[in-house]
Amino acid sequence: MEYYSFCPVCNLQVLSNEIERHANDHFADHELARDLEFAQQIQLAPPTPLVDSAMHCQSNFSDTHQSTSLLRDAAAETDACEGSDVDGKFCSLISLQLKETFYQVEGGLIALLRNCLASESQDTTSILSGYVDHFQSREWEDIGWGCGWRNIQMLSSHLITQRQEAREVLYGGAGFVPDIASLQRWLEIAWELGFDAQGSNDFDREIYGKRNWIGTTECAALFRSFGLRAMVVDFCSKGTPSASSTTALHHGKMASEEIVGKGKLTKVYGPMDRYLSRRDNSFTHEIFTMPEDCTHSCGPVGKIKGHGVIIDWVWNYFSDNNSTKPSSHRVVLSEKAPLYFQHDGHSRTIVGIQAKRQTNGNYQYNLLILDPAHRTEALAKSLEQNCGWQKLIKRGIHTLKKPQYQLCFIEPGIASGEEIDQLKVLYGINIEV
Repeated sequence: MEYYSFCPVCNLQVLSNEIERHANDHFADHELARDLEFAQQIQLAPPTPLVDSAMHCQSNFSDTHQSTSLLRDAAAETDACEGSDVDGKFCSLISLQLKETFYQVEGGLIALLRNCLASESQDTTSILSGYVDHFQSREWEDIGWGCGWRNIQMLSSHLITQRQEAREVLYGGAGFVPDIASLQRWLEIAWELGFDAQGSNDFDREIYGKRNWIGTTECAALFRSFGLRAMVVDFCSKGTPSASSTTALHHGKMASEEIVGKGKLTKVYGPMDRYLSRRDNSFTHEIFTMPEDCTHSCGPVGKIKGHGVIIDWVWNYFSDNNSTKPSSHRVVLSEKAPLYFQHDGHSRTIVGIQAKRQTNGNYQYNLLILDPAHRTEALAKSLEQNCGWQKLIKRGIHTLKKPQYQLCFIEPGIASGEEIDQLKVLYGINIEV
């Protein structure tokens, strides 16, 4: 069976295995000028010995930021980093990384969305992430390939604002969301440290300055390199290519299956895109134990079928597995981080979910989604005027038409010790819908 996708630039329907090439053809090479300028800055940075670089990082950041020592320890224990000056690269990137510029919404986009949800009927319950900035793809920079990076920026904005422990380690404790070029450098460092080393081979371990699509595994590898417990969930329809197939959605080969509740714990590696890559299907058998505080690994409860499984999982995630059905009109701010939401050809960020009670007593659910393809200013205006925002943000189960979806979610806390080594190999929960 052949799968088709719509080009995010010209909206033309093309074969899924040709969509990346087609989208990239819309752009000219001169758009990489800013990235090349950033590369030149790094190249011209004065070289420093590894020990001096490490000491420099310690003196500047050890009082308030733990990520330098965390990554240094990981580098020392990773064979992939032998002979490399990963510590020096880390320190240089802390100084040279650029803060992303974006349209800042006065009062915050989530606050506006909360007000609009609160103004709706009395038979709804909505759960939202506490804070998320929206990062849009720009026509002159990343339209057609940058949605994955924009979603990483959205997740980062929440983590830096809402979780103090994450703020202290992310991007060297910079306290801001880096631009795409800087994020590409951080991902290269994560690969060099051994995070998703198998998946990095598909990029030849280099992503900086490229327009390759990324998926949930790259998102997870990047956040895991800072000690964050990023996990991947794969929802796959019956009849779609199996986990061991050579073609499928942003999801690499899987193996080492272990039953976890009603889902399968499977080894994954990026780029998670069966439609865009082919790879060898052999790897060693490794067993990984999910953290005890990972409360969303068992999949849906009950007899929910089809894409309703995804809705059920997302509701349980934001409600922290509270099985009580929504019963009164309210808008609740959750402590949960947003979700990186991937499907064939595009990715978005889930910032919450809404349940509306129907006259027959059942509930209709809508995912609340921020799309990098939308203009932030237009989103803010529609929310401020409480007009038209539903079409931009609400997505019901009827919109879930793809055969496969994936989520990347981030559990609380910072890993240390042996857990860091465990995080280097990516495992995901495989749930049939």
